[in-house]
Parts: sequence; C-alpha cells; structure tokens
Amino acid sequence: MTTLGKAEFGVQTFFAASHPNDKCGANGLPLTPNSIKVLGRFQSLKTLQHPCLCKYLDILRTKHERLIIVSEHYRQNLQTFVKSGELSSEKKLVDLAHQILQGLVYLHNKNITHRNLALKNILLNNQNEVKLSEFGLYHMTDEGADVSFPIGKMKYMSPEVFCGGPVKVDDNREKCLSPPSGPKVDCWSLGIVLLQIFLKEEIWSDLSIRDISRKFLQLLQSGKHPLDYLAEEGKYEDKLKDLSKEMLDFLRLCLTISPSVRPTSSELKQHVIFKQLNLNEIPYKNGCTYNLLSVVPRSLDLQLPVLDENTVLDEDHLSQRSMEEVYYLWRLAGGELEPALKKAGLIKTYPPITLLPLCSTVEGEVFGHKRDQAELLDETFIILSQDQLRNRLIDIEEKAYYPLLEDDINSNLGLPTSPSCGDLSDTASLPLVIKEKDIEYQFHRIILYARLLQGYPHKRAHIWKEARLDIPPLVRPHVWAALLEVEGDIEGEYINIDKETPTSTDRQIEVDIPRCHQYHELLSSPTAHAKFKRVLKAWVVSHPQYVYWQGLDSLCAPFLALNFNQEALAYSCLKAFIPKYLHNFFLKDNSAVIQEYLAVFSHLITFHDAELGNHLDGIGFIPDLYAIPWFLTMYAHVFPLHKILHLWDTLLLGNSSFPLCIGVAILQQLRARLLSYGFNECILLFSDMPEISIESCVQESIRIFCSTPKSAAYRQHARPIKKVENRPNVSYYSRDYNEQPQTELSMEPISIEELKSEKCPRISAEDLIELGELAGPRNTKSPTKKKQSGKPMILVIDVRNNDEFKRGNIPGSINIPFQTAFSPEGDLLPCQSVSTLNSCRSLVKVVVGNRGRNACNFANELVRLGYSRVCVLHKGIDILRSTGLIIVPPADI
Repeated sequence: MTTLGKAEFGVQTFFAASHPNDKCGANGLPLTPNSIKVLGRFQSLKTLQHPCLCKYLDILRTKHERLIIVSEHYRQNLQTFVKSGELSSEKKLVDLAHQILQGLVYLHNKNITHRNLALKNILLNNQNEVKLSEFGLYHMTDEGADVSFPIGKMKYMSPEVFCGGPVKVDDNREKCLSPPSGPKVDCWSLGIVLLQIFLKEEIWSDLSIRDISRKFLQLLQSGKHPLDYLAEEGKYEDKLKDLSKEMLDFLRLCLTISPSVRPTSSELKQHVIFKQLNLNEIPYKNGCTYNLLSVVPRSLDLQLPVLDENTVLDEDHLSQRSMEEVYYLWRLAGGELEPALKKAGLIKTYPPITLLPLCSTVEGEVFGHKRDQAELLDETFIILSQDQLRNRLIDIEEKAYYPLLEDDINSNLGLPTSPSCGDLSDTASLPLVIKEKDIEYQFHRIILYARLLQGYPHKRAHIWKEARLDIPPLVRPHVWAALLEVEGDIEGEYINIDKETPTSTDRQIEVDIPRCHQYHELLSSPTAHAKFKRVLKAWVVSHPQYVYWQGLDSLCAPFLALNFNQEALAYSCLKAFIPKYLHNFFLKDNSAVIQEYLAVFSHLITFHDAELGNHLDGIGFIPDLYAIPWFLTMYAHVFPLHKILHLWDTLLLGNSSFPLCIGVAILQQLRARLLSYGFNECILLFSDMPEISIESCVQESIRIFCSTPKSAAYRQHARPIKKVENRPNVSYYSRDYNEQPQTELSMEPISIEELKSEKCPRISAEDLIELGELAGPRNTKSPTKKKQSGKPMILVIDVRNNDEFKRGNIPGSINIPFQTAFSPEGDLLPCQSVSTLNSCRSLVKVVVGNRGRNACNFANELVRLGYSRVCVLHKGIDILRSTGLIIVPPADI
C-alpha cells in the first residue's frame, strides 16, 4: 500500500491533439478522440507502485480535449539543488544514480519508457529520497502520437531521438508516427542529469531550440565521446578530473552515442560503483497480487497497530491511509480540479470572436489561426491543498482510524459507537446519493470495509451484513468479488486461458464491443475494447458448453469498469455471476430456459398487481416483447452504468429470483402510464427505456422479494442444488429455493405449457406451512411468518366441494367450492367465505384443491376479478395428508 505520508497531490494539465473535422477511420466510423485514448492508457499507470516513483491517482477529461492528471507530488526537485552543490559529491551522486536507476529498471520491466527524465522531474521527498515524476506521459500519449507537442526536453534527449528519420504516416493516414524511443533513451538522460549535478550548472541552459540542435549535430560530427565533447565545449575538463575512474566510466556508459552499444538500466545498476558502496535495494511490492484465499489485493494490506488504553498514536493518522483513500475523501470534502487550475491561471477563457479563423473552406479546413500556446505542454504543477479535508475530519477520534471488528457496532451499521460519530446512524437512513457524498460517513465506511476485506473469506458474513446497508464506491470492486465468493489463484487461472487463438465468435465480439456503453469514456477507449475482447474470449473458451450470445458484453461491462486494471478479477466475477443469475441462459438452444423465466415473471406481475397483469395480458403486451434484454443482461443493457452499479449492489445480495422482482418493480414505477397505454404506446415506451429511479426501484424490489413466497419463483432451470453445509450463513435471502434440502413437500418441475396456461404462481407445501399458522404433531416448531401485528400472512381458500371440505381441511381455511362459486356473469356469488376473502385482500391467498385443474382455474378467475397475491398450492391438498396438518372440524366429529 502506498500511504500518503508527507506527500501532496499535484495537478498537471495538457491538451490531446484534435482530429480534423468529420474525420473518419477505415471502418467509416468517427475516430475515437485522442483524449479518450489517453484516458484508457492512463489506467495502467495507476497500478505502478515503487518507492522511487510518484504514484498516479486520477485523470479527468474535460472540454476541448483537455486532460487533467493528478499524481503524488513533492515541492523539491533536483533543479533546486544544482547550483547549491549539496548533492555534487561523488558519494551522493552515486546514491542518487542508484535510486533513479531503481525507478527506471522498474519502469523498463513494465515496458514503459520515461522519455521525460530531467532535473525538474526528479523530485525529492522530506527524507531527500528520489521520486521520479511525469514518467507516464510518453506511455499514455502513445509515444507522443496523441498530442501536438514533443515529449521530453531537447538537451536531455539521446542522439537517436534526433536521428530518428523522417516522420511517417500510418496506413490509415490517421496520425503521424515517429520511431518510438526505447528505454535506453532514459540512460542517456540519466547521464546528462548526473553530469549537471556534479558540475553544479545546467548544460545549454540559455540556448534556443535551434542552437541546441546545432550543438547536437556538432557533437555527432566531432567523432569524440559525448562526455569529452561536453567537457571541452564547456571547459569542464578540470572539474571532471575530480571524479573517480569508476564514476567517469559510468557517465561514459550512459552517454554512449549508439543505442545498440549503450547499456540498459538493469546493466547500469550492476556497475561496480554501486557494489563498492554496498547500496541496498529499496524493497517494494510488485503490483497487485492475490493470495490463495483472498480477493483483496495486497496493496490494501495495512500494518495496523494493536490498540489498548495505553497506546500512543501518531498525530497525523490521515497520513497512514492510502493515497487512493485520501484522494477519494479529498474529492468528497469539496476538492475540485478545474477551479484549482483556473485559480492558478492554467485554464484561461478567451472571447469566441478571437478564436475565429481568417479563412475556412467548404471541407472544413481553417486557416489563419494562431496556435494557442495552451496546446503545448505546460509543466507547471499545482499543489492541491489538503486543509479543507483535514478540517472536515478534525473532530474524528483517533481510534476511528483503527476500528476493532469485534467491538459493538452502532445499530449494526458498521459505525463506531464513539460520541464523535454517534449521529451517523441518521446518515445511514438517508438516500444513497446523499450518503455517497457525506465525507464523515464515507470515512467510517471505507475504513471498516478495508478491515473486513483483509479478513476475507473469514469475515464474509460480516461483509454481507454491511453490504445490505450500502457499499462505498471506493471499495465496490472487492466487495462485489467477496459477495460473489471469488477465491483462489484467479490470476493463474486467467493467464492459463488461451485468449489469442482465433475463434468463431471473434467477429461477433468485435462488432458488439464498440456498441457497449460507448457513452462511458473509459469503456469507449481502445484499451477497454482490447480488455473487453480478452475477458469475453476467456469466458467463451473456458465454458465450451455455452455459446456467445449478444448481451454477454453488457454483463461484462460493470465488472470491467470496476476492475479495469485487474482483468483476472473482472473475469472471475463474470464467471461467478453468470451461473448464479443466468444459469444455462447461454446454451445454444436456450428457448426452454428463457420461456420458463418469462412465464415465472408473468406470474409475479399478476401476483403483485392483478390489475396491471390483466391489462398487459389483455392488450397482448407480453414479457417476451420487452423483458428478454432485461434478464439476459441483468439490466446492464437498458440502464446506464452508474445506475447498474447501484442496482447490482442489491442484486448481488439476493438469489437468482431477485432479478424478477426488479422487473416487477420497474413496471410498478411505470404503472400509471402502462394502464393508460395501448399496445403500440407500450412498445414505444420500452423501445427506449424511460427514466427510472434506481433507488426507488431497489427499495420496491426488496419489498417485492420479501413478500413473495420463495417457491413462487421456482424454476427447474435454475442453478442445480449446491452443497451449503460448510457455507457461512451469510443471508437467508441469498440462497435459491433449489439450494434448500428437497423433500416431498418441495416444488417439482412444471412444463412450459402448464406455466403459460396459468396466471398465478404455485407455491410449495413448505412455503404454505412457513407462511401460515400451521404446526402439526410432526412439526411442533414449524417456523411461521406473521405480520408485526401478529396476524397471519396468508388466507387459504379451499375450492373443493363442501362434503370434502368437511371431511378434512387446513385450519383457518375458508371454503368456496369452485363449481358453485361464480355467477353466469363471472362474479363471485356472495357468501360468508367471499366476505372473508374481500376483507383479506392484502393477504397472500393460497388456493387449495384436489390434484387437477380446479384450483388453477379458480385462481385464474380470481385474478380476472382483480384479486392480487393469489397463488396455488402445488400438488393439491393431498400433499399435506402425511404432515398431520389436515384436521376434521370439531362440529363434524
């Protein structure tokens, strides 16, 4: 973990190059903006983590191709030490060179060339340790192709950069290309840096670009070694005599003209001058790795102190948190990047009239523009003040930074019980959009989750409990992985999958990816497209029993957006998500799976809202016409990504039937319009998903889920029975009906034809016993569900004839014989039982009869009359005879 320490946040801005007007690529589509390309490549830089490198934190894309970069920063750099001579001694020079080389070796091993190494970009922290800065500019801009300015300072550039040859144009004539610089250019720059520090002055500091170019040509034509030429040209011969033979040899190696002969950074680090001083390697953790049990990257690992009443804590606790956490809180505390740059004068606005060209052609070319100097690279760094953040957190107790998981939790909200944060229970009840902006609330939540994730999988049950409250955006990727029970060597598994060999699905994947959430800046980048393809191919290749269906890309999008730099984790989450919620949806012939799913969905619509179900059925607007994309993509195709993240926070806590409840909740939000619309209007309404309040949808779907008998959403094509004996009891609602031990009282498969002929769901005898006040001699401790008032939740309607009812019935049931229940007009004939039925409209109405169609037909008629919450006992009343729950009324004994 890279802690904040004494670091500050630095901001730099530049413009990406703009494409000509109406410029299209070879495929006829508009070219991807260069700023989007930079945005995608930048993401990998955030994973680089080394003691000698400044950490990249964030990138922001704004108007007119402007990009704003946030990174770790320090106020001191080597340029301030050149004239003072504080570092000019050979011992300090060697130590400095060794630290710089450690950073360069790390970068070069990651295939990243700095290309911008200079005195000003080598920062020093409070302990005068080297921190290389701006090392990612060359990489993120595709070796300078996506910007209109050169990368690197001329006097630090190696000869091969000057002698790169003429500029070339790629095959699509989309951008100009110059030969890319290899990592050895940094070794040349290192030599120039060290030479200037030793000489206590900057070389060619007062020369223009033209003069520097002339000097380089003279150097190359002189036939002398660059070190000798520079010493002679600047009259430094006597000064260089003070250096040891080994140090001079090191500088000569760095300043070797031919790149083929010039040593690499790794070879330079093995030079004898470093061995003589016994310089130690600075330890670091090589990126984000995963152990066998944890889905949490080791970069989140914290060495937390053991606290007791005598513990004395460091006063600056915020500095012990990771930079990502502090930056996240800084944004919540009101930190904004653009205003900071405007205040510093780095973002300027000009009157539009001054930006008009002198001449414009019909093709869109313009002439007479003066080049805006802002298009060039401004190396100014703006320091972001942390004062506002620290003032917001000043009242938080010290021990809140180190929560003990075994302590009592305030109202089970994961909030410490200290007086300073006792009022956060009120915040926890606020809407999600407010909680995500509340800095104090988010502070406690992310610290708690960091501790819980370190204890995964042992703290899985606790993570589930906290996730039912909310999931902070900062920790969402790893919390989702924990909820999906991702474990093991996921990196090794992903690497071993062949993602390169061409397959029959490659063409379809390549067509789908550019259309998937392309409004999202990151997912629209070429880098994201390449990652999309690898993850999707990995899933297809590793699941040969399935085929690629359109919609799989939409399922992948949320996981890739959250785990952009961890493809293995994105793949593992997708792999765990599909069997849980979309079991067998991706079979080559998935018609039976889809049809059963839609039939159950239709039943749930009618169960919760008979009026709406009757209306939609009456106009022929069946789920087949609008709901397939919902369920095939778990709504990822129909909602924007920011809504999907909030929706899936709750979805991942439910079982495979929860998506059906979400669908019903969506229809409930649109109920008024749907009831007033005909078929054509409904088709138009869902041709482009209307605005939906996700928070209301989530709350309504939870209510629907909790008020639906589990067996009412039974599907024979759901995930098969899974052993759960050793699985933590994380949530009753997270388990599928199929995961419970099956008995003769359980559901059994129902044909598609039967499902479609019925308007109501069926429930099992188990659910009837659980929901009612039924407890026979064999089950004296039957779990019953009652309302808070103590009244039962169900009304049992026995539709057998009166004689059969009198010979034995379910306690508390009413008898409305099907054969005599309805008038010729189809209405229920008045009687005491019908009066009871009408007074219990809010209860779940379970229709019970003998095996056959009478119970289902009676239930269909109730639905036709507008009764909601109607279901049918599966297998009829005979299934209860072995339970001892059927009794004979006392009056008939």
